[in-house]
Amino acid sequence: MSVFAHYDQRPKVLEWLNRRIVYHSVFWVALLIVLMIVEGVQQGFFFTFTNELINIFFFSLLVYFNLYYLVPNYLTQNKFMTYGLLLVLSAILITPLKMMVFYLKFSNFPKLQATLIKDINSQFLINFLFASVSTIVKIITDWARQMREKQELVTQTMQSELRFLKSQINPHFLFNTLNNLYALTLKKSDQAPDIVIKLSEMMRYMLYECNEKRVPLSKEVNYIQNYLELEKLRQSNRDIEITFEVNGAIKNQQIAPLMFIPFLENSFKHGLSHQISHGFVHVRLDVDDNCVQFYIENSKPDTAPVRDNRPSGGIGLVNIHRRLNLLYPNQYELKIEDNPNAYAVNLFLELDD
Repeated sequence: MSVFAHYDQRPKVLEWLNRRIVYHSVFWVALLIVLMIVEGVQQGFFFTFTNELINIFFFSLLVYFNLYYLVPNYLTQNKFMTYGLLLVLSAILITPLKMMVFYLKFSNFPKLQATLIKDINSQFLINFLFASVSTIVKIITDWARQMREKQELVTQTMQSELRFLKSQINPHFLFNTLNNLYALTLKKSDQAPDIVIKLSEMMRYMLYECNEKRVPLSKEVNYIQNYLELEKLRQSNRDIEITFEVNGAIKNQQIAPLMFIPFLENSFKHGLSHQISHGFVHVRLDVDDNCVQFYIENSKPDTAPVRDNRPSGGIGLVNIHRRLNLLYPNQYELKIEDNPNAYAVNLFLELDD
């Protein structure tokens, strides 16, 4: 029970540690310790401790005035000259105030008071440099935050676009297969139960597993096999040749889901139209440990159909390229051959390690 309670508290602890007041406090405490070590405790611990508390107070006063007033009102507004002058002026005003406090504190130490007067220029330089460093840190942290937010926005946009592209694929499968099943049930075909089983496997894959960024290649191959078997059943009354060949060992390779389906849809939509009396769809998958090559070739009608630039299920060639660029940037090669009697697609994918 205590173990679960510990893990339940971890997000709250991380959230608390990420608060600005926490890591600012940690910084000032750490600086206080460093300054005390540098000064030493020759005059006593309390004497050194109060000295560095005063230093920390004026440092923080200058830093936060710079970060919360000068930077947003002048530096971010591109008023660089005004910002620089005000930063120098702030250091000039803070330095004598801090020296005055130390002068009063050292009333019983004339030698230390004399040293303060001699060191006023170096104290001004230290204050100015401290404020300048806070500006540099602010610029770097803001830049890092903007880059992180930009990357998150790009990632969210890519995920939304991929979901949209995938949603264009799935409905076509469902409607097409249901139409096939409806036609077979009207004929009271014995093949209807087999279609229901294959359809259920396809639906399970689309609904529950295709939401992952990568899926096992074996499941993608099984989906292709079911798809082709359904098409064979649908085309059983025609002189159609459908083949699927897998070369190589399918082990634990991972691939983006539904990567090859748009090409399959396109082949059956245009390659086996009713204008073709003797058609074919030949599919070959060459598998290696870290790459895969998908080749599909289909017959073409003698008279070219009216092109709508939508090769499959509402997802065009431009969108296919877009999905490949999102999922496999610089990791794919797509070649399309449009011959007089056949149309072929050759896709080479370099898989993730």
